[in-house]
Amino acid sequence: MGGPGVRGLESLPGPPVRPPVGHLQDWALAPLPLVEEGARRARLAGRDLFHLRLGLPAVVGFSPAWNRRLLGDLGTFRSAGSFSRVVPHLAGGVILTDAPGHAPRRRAVNPGFGKAHLEELRVRIRAALPPIPAGDFDALAWADGVVLRLLNVAYFSGEFDSRLLHAFLAPLRQPFPLAVLPRPRLFRRVNAELRCLAERRLRGGGDDLLAHLAPLPGGLEETRVSLAAAHDTTTHALAWSIWHVAANPAWHAPEHHPAVLKETLRLYPPGWMGSRRLAHDVTWNGVRLPRGTLALYSPYLSGRDPELWAAPQELRPERWQTPPPAWAYLPFGAGERVCLGMHLARFLILEVLAALPPLGAVSGDPRPQPGITLGPVGPLVVRRGA
Repeated sequence: MGGPGVRGLESLPGPPVRPPVGHLQDWALAPLPLVEEGARRARLAGRDLFHLRLGLPAVVGFSPAWNRRLLGDLGTFRSAGSFSRVVPHLAGGVILTDAPGHAPRRRAVNPGFGKAHLEELRVRIRAALPPIPAGDFDALAWADGVVLRLLNVAYFSGEFDSRLLHAFLAPLRQPFPLAVLPRPRLFRRVNAELRCLAERRLRGGGDDLLAHLAPLPGGLEETRVSLAAAHDTTTHALAWSIWHVAANPAWHAPEHHPAVLKETLRLYPPGWMGSRRLAHDVTWNGVRLPRGTLALYSPYLSGRDPELWAAPQELRPERWQTPPPAWAYLPFGAGERVCLGMHLARFLILEVLAALPPLGAVSGDPRPQPGITLGPVGPLVVRRGA
């Protein structure tokens, strides 16, 4: 199949396989070493794409050219067959809406997540910040509670049952396959709470995110899905950012926090792997990728590519004094499908960092641990006033 000189997907390099399961075991147990080895072998072969055996045709790309094609060609690279489809918390709303319906859907849901609306919430968000613990505390556990509280304020003016909210989001941190198990009773309780709060907004108005989303067709699903997508991603980015400013006190100042956050997200993008499915055959650099192939892009690999970044494994906030390489920095994706909650996540994290006193790093394990999102192994113990 394909033109002269066009080779099949099997010709691409890939990490060592474990017969008879291919890469499935390593994908489940140690995915970061797996994809790092795949990228290393691809570079040695002069490729920007490698092959994975995951029970279906799958490729991972990491070059700016691949990222641009995958994130820009919405007609070919479809979201409906992505990993999000198998995660009940994320299976719905704008996340799984493909072109041509995606653009008008984004225009409908965008206003609540825009900078102008978030600015209206700033006073309320600051008022909801909890006290900073005295002495030593685990930044990861603390960030978990802070983000849960601030999202409750931003979405629901703090009216959502906090215990139910915690119970709803907790499964996203469980390992596979627990994270993707259906939980119909829990979802019914969450949906009932959402309907109750939405009816209040529809009768009496409001200015939180639910007030923006509730009038839209499918607005409650957008609320539930975007909330699930926001919590762990924001929590992990905040925890790592706290760890970094505690370990590097010279960077702990409001004027430096945006660069610290960008560098944190380059090294540890919570959305470490994005996925699409091919709607038709694609030929990429002389290799035919058949229709139905699982096409992956990795903000983790692109953000650490030694061909794109100087000293890519090092935390260097000063690198953000100049723009990053195009299509190499993708913690929020890019293009039409850029993350709906990008401004919200940045807003919350920078507000929390600005409120923190001087800190010192005490002990912890900041190594990345991939699951549905990329988080630190933890704990990340820091000390106030060190």
